[in-house]
Amino acid sequence: MSVFDNLNRPAAVPTAASKPAEGSFTFTFNALPESAKEMKALPEASLDTPYKTAALTVCALCAYAAAPEIGKEMLNLLKGPAPLSPFEISFLNDRFRDGRHIPFSYFAGATPQNNYTPSRPFSVTIFSNPYSFQNEGWATLHLNSGGADSPRQIKLRLKPSEGKWYLSEQMIMVGVRTPVKDDPWA
Repeated sequence: MSVFDNLNRPAAVPTAASKPAEGSFTFTFNALPESAKEMKALPEASLDTPYKTAALTVCALCAYAAAPEIGKEMLNLLKGPAPLSPFEISFLNDRFRDGRHIPFSYFAGATPQNNYTPSRPFSVTIFSNPYSFQNEGWATLHLNSGGADSPRQIKLRLKPSEGKWYLSEQMIMVGVRTPVKDDPWA
């Protein structure tokens, strides 16, 4: 068999199964995971869709707000073969100085008026748009925040040998409206 035998074969045609479903997916958690072990026990921890990984990213960032070391461990699980860089850790530490409420703003019911207290059970909706899957093996998904006017993004990458989607980059730890309790103009 020659290495060039594949030149005469037709190229593989991607099937519907090779591309994640587009749309909107809502994930509900009775309680947020408080450790990497608890996160691994969740059904979403299969990471077999980019939506599951994105939902767990929000949970991990909430854990980071309460306990940075636990949050780092959870995020590193979600990042797979590319753990958090020193720059990413520095960025998160900076964001959490005054914004421990930011990751909670992505859960249903969390608004500046209620100081970003989510409804229970915790529910987060992750959605795609026509541009979310432009590059094979990559996904850019979106989330709405109760404190922002435009959706925020999470970028994910597929590791084909495992069939898992890993966190590549999150753009959700950016400013949201000030909670009423901290707003001198409220």
